[in-house]
Amino acid sequence: MKIAIASGKGGTGKTLVSTNLFYSISKQNIKNCFLVDCDAEEPNDMIFFKGKVEKTFDVNQKVPVINESKCTYCGKCHEFCNYNAIFILPSAKIIKVIEDLCHGCGACSVACKFDAISEKEVSLGTISRFYFNKSSTIVEAKMKIGVMSPVPVIKAAVKETGNEGIIILDSPPGTSCPFIQTVATADYVILVTEPTPFGLSDLKQSVDTLKTMNKPCGVIINRSGLGGNEIYDYLNQCNIPILMEIPFDKEIASHYSKGELFVKYKKEWEQHFISMFNSIVEKYGNSSN
Repeated sequence: MKIAIASGKGGTGKTLVSTNLFYSISKQNIKNCFLVDCDAEEPNDMIFFKGKVEKTFDVNQKVPVINESKCTYCGKCHEFCNYNAIFILPSAKIIKVIEDLCHGCGACSVACKFDAISEKEVSLGTISRFYFNKSSTIVEAKMKIGVMSPVPVIKAAVKETGNEGIIILDSPPGTSCPFIQTVATADYVILVTEPTPFGLSDLKQSVDTLKTMNKPCGVIINRSGLGGNEIYDYLNQCNIPILMEIPFDKEIASHYSKGELFVKYKKEWEQHFISMFNSIVEKYGNSSN
């Protein structure tokens, strides 16, 4: 079963929930348990763990290379490219590939009838796999600086889990392509929010997006007691369950700022996470788990 931890904005506590949930359930008798840091632009789950690197590999993408001696400057490759990654000035006999915009779809190679386009591999980022304990693993996606989209790196990180056991996906913030790519494979989505006007606004965007994807979800309210009741009214109206409330607590914030898992120091919370996890698996899991 895959459970995505997501939110409509950054700073709500996704990583707080993901890391403490993973640690709590990793102590149970689960054959395979994974935490996948899908925030490839700025992964930080490993701040909270000490793990030995099992392996690291590059995520590559093929981009076109144009042989200008064979090119007739017909413009077909430019016409076929949906991402404007090929710049051409036929009258001046200038044609260039803008590699940062290329999605590696290969359409330009199909369009060219003069054998003027070959391909080369470009690294988009890395996937690192960390050993946590005999049945638990952390997978980190990390894109290279300057790469336009983290989606291929996220795909590779999720694929690395092998789709077996329990997989916790720490999603990127927002509701754009990286968020959609992460939650698309999930069986259930935990949305983390805060009881503030910004928190409510971004929660609504996340819920609306998940509705179009037909993804079941529940909500964890972080820093509860900080704001008003509007978020509770919204969840009640939409019949969305509140899975947990984490209080606006200085001790929790202090542990988090030091890169510490607060369930290690506030033991009762470990059972809260386990109980929440069990209820989700009971309702949305399947017999193979």
